[in-house]
Amino acid sequence: MMLVEVTAMMLFLGLLLGFVGAGGSGFIIAILTVMFGYPIHTALGTALAAMFFSSLSGSVSHYREGNMKLKTGAIVGLSGAIGAWVSSSWSSFIPEDQLGWMTSGMLFSSGLALWFRMMYQAKHAGKEAAVPMRASGLRFYIFAAAIGLITGALSGLFGIGSTPFIQLGLMLILGLSMRFAAGTTMLVIMPIALAGGAGYYTVGYLDIRLLIAVVIGTVLGAYIGAKFTKRVPALMLKTCMVLTPMLGAAILLA
Repeated sequence: MMLVEVTAMMLFLGLLLGFVGAGGSGFIIAILTVMFGYPIHTALGTALAAMFFSSLSGSVSHYREGNMKLKTGAIVGLSGAIGAWVSSSWSSFIPEDQLGWMTSGMLFSSGLALWFRMMYQAKHAGKEAAVPMRASGLRFYIFAAAIGLITGALSGLFGIGSTPFIQLGLMLILGLSMRFAAGTTMLVIMPIALAGGAGYYTVGYLDIRLLIAVVIGTVLGAYIGAKFTKRVPALMLKTCMVLTPMLGAAILLA
């Protein structure tokens, strides 16, 4: 019965996430822990694994639109998978109350990073990255791997998507344009979510039935919610995008 309630709640949450265009892993974590009483470790593993399915559809769409740098995404994503796999096992050594505070802090930071990305995007609107790094050479591989390892470790440890952090790394360090950073990030998240979810499963913190309930609800809800995105002013939409992870953080602290 609880799984039915979870699906219904995730359907409602998916409407919001689809509307604002957010991944919503922090909100999923908050709802599962605060409203349904799931241990935070289980909530983290579930939210992280669920991102694989949402990023899969996004990756296909961006690839068809030509918005991806496949080589860059593969290197950052595979490095991120290593970071997520390793760090997912670390979370089991962190007490639940401390992990809740740490995850909440990361969600606030994610909101701030998203705001910074929006400011950067507004400043460079209509412009390509000034000096994109050549996708070859030792320097490129080191920087790409570092972005993946760091953001993957954050995702695995705190169950978040790290989307704004990945995009900022791709734009500010590797020099990708905003268009390619957005599309490539979708590809990067897939191996991170898969490896992180598998890591949580190996240590007993991934409930497959709960994962199915979350995925069904959020995917259906997001599909419907996305249809209303163009019906609101852009400023309101951007504000909601920034506040969404912060609201999830606030719920976690409740």
